[in-house]
Amino acid sequence: LKEFDYVFTDALTFKDNKGRRTRLWIPEETWIENEEQYMDMIVDRICSVLEEPVDIYVNPCFLPSPMDKRFDEFWTEARMNRFVEALAKSGKALEINELYIPNKAIIMKAKAAGVKFTFGSNNVTPNVSDLSYSIRMMKECGLTAEDMYKPKVKI
Repeated sequence: LKEFDYVFTDALTFKDNKGRRTRLWIPEETWIENEEQYMDMIVDRICSVLEEPVDIYVNPCFLPSPMDKRFDEFWTEARMNRFVEALAKSGKALEINELYIPNKAIIMKAKAAGVKFTFGSNNVTPNVSDLSYSIRMMKECGLTAEDMYKPKVKI
């Protein structure tokens, strides 16, 4: 890890509460019996990942397809606060991703907590470098150069 300028991770792959390998982007690998409990498990896994020795948390706040259209319903004030507190405590930077994640409310909470930001696409759009959502959120949330993560380049 010390050889890289920065290291990133996400919380898209984990073991669920029954020990099953879960990949949140694959519907066949998300066993949602109770959406609220499942959402609490996702937040638990995110907070756990924030304890890993990395610099940037990417694909933030991703929800599986049965839940993603109701993002604001599941990312309650309490869950956002728990996530942002864990993120700020960890010192990790937060990616603003072209999957429209996280939402503006989370970005504003993270900014207020002193979290630094990066932009990313997860290579999901044909124009990987477009970053239109990231740039829009930068403007709407008043992010400046001081709010951006700056890796420690090891030349």
